[in-house]
Amino acid sequence: MTTPVTIAGGYQSDFARNLTREGEDLASLTAEIVDGALAASGVPATDIDVIHMANAFGQVYTGQGQLGAMPASMREELWGVPASRHEGACASGSLAILAAMADLESGRYDCALVLGVELERNVPGDIGTQNMMGAAWIGREGQDARYIWPYMFSRIADEYTKRYGIDPEYLWRIAELAHRNGKGNPNAQSRAWEFPPAFYTADDAANPFVEGCLRKADCGPLTDGGAGVVLVSGRYLDRHPGVTGSTILGWGHRTVGLGLEDKLARSADAPLMFPHVADAIGDAFGRAGIAGVDDLDVIETHDCFTVSEYMAIDHFGLTAPGESWRAVENGDLEIGGRVAMNPSGGLLGGGHPVGATGVRMLLDAHKQVTGAAGGYQVDAARRAATLNIGGSTSTVASFVVGV
Repeated sequence: MTTPVTIAGGYQSDFARNLTREGEDLASLTAEIVDGALAASGVPATDIDVIHMANAFGQVYTGQGQLGAMPASMREELWGVPASRHEGACASGSLAILAAMADLESGRYDCALVLGVELERNVPGDIGTQNMMGAAWIGREGQDARYIWPYMFSRIADEYTKRYGIDPEYLWRIAELAHRNGKGNPNAQSRAWEFPPAFYTADDAANPFVEGCLRKADCGPLTDGGAGVVLVSGRYLDRHPGVTGSTILGWGHRTVGLGLEDKLARSADAPLMFPHVADAIGDAFGRAGIAGVDDLDVIETHDCFTVSEYMAIDHFGLTAPGESWRAVENGDLEIGGRVAMNPSGGLLGGGHPVGATGVRMLLDAHKQVTGAAGGYQVDAARRAATLNIGGSTSTVASFVVGV
């Protein structure tokens, strides 16, 4: 029997910052996240047994690889500590967490530092979106796209429309909720942004088309930032009774092929568009010993586009397949609703530094269940779940966190 993994604490950078304009880089960002995560957890650097670093596109944006060695480059105490880098597109952070958990559960190590860092605002926006093309199947999909990921998620929105019908009003209401929640998060990229009411409508001037059926309000921003958590085993807690935190109660992880059309073809006769996403969530629920979504108080889900949150709603089981609009209409996703979804602002409101997102989600789940989320705290939250996806749902991970 393995003992549960404890989240001792963590740190997130301010996602509103443009680090290149500040004269900062991946090295200084890594140093900030290392120092912040250690301070928040109360764990000294000398106790770290292993480091797992998540980064998706560092070499594309900056030319810098070998990022597993960056923490030791910045902090003398980490020199010689085993470290590795993990890449799974937007799910890179969750893969780093899973690897760290396996290290702790196996008994190999007792204290792990998990980091996610990404720079995306050091190039113009159109170049930035193309830099992420490698998470699609190069040469086999998206060849006609100007912006690859809006193009791909527009295809998902079109398929939802074909199978079930989808009113874009509900997608824009998801965006509005994300921006509204982000106002309460001091690290959210959009917290100071102001959008006119027409931004959440079919007004072509206020909310122009970006690619396919998706408009500006449907699309998450490019973001600089990082997040880190310290994970410890039960053995570490036995030796350090002053260290406390939340518990990773369950996890799920599924990987399918790169091609979006392959996924859609395989689910053509299935109730849900991406059955493997629901399977990953179900695995997390099963390992956590919970019956379903109504045993949760909070969900931090992957809303890189409004339609990815729309997809998450029915795949979590909040509604029947294809009826995600009902949860939006009923206010189920609001703070104080049935299950608060993305009280942090998520990716749309909070920001999406790709390699850091899975770690940030876990950190926000930890904050919620330990009552440390401040202005976006969900009252009496006891259990929180995450859903992190990479590519067109090629890599999927979900965690359930509780106290």
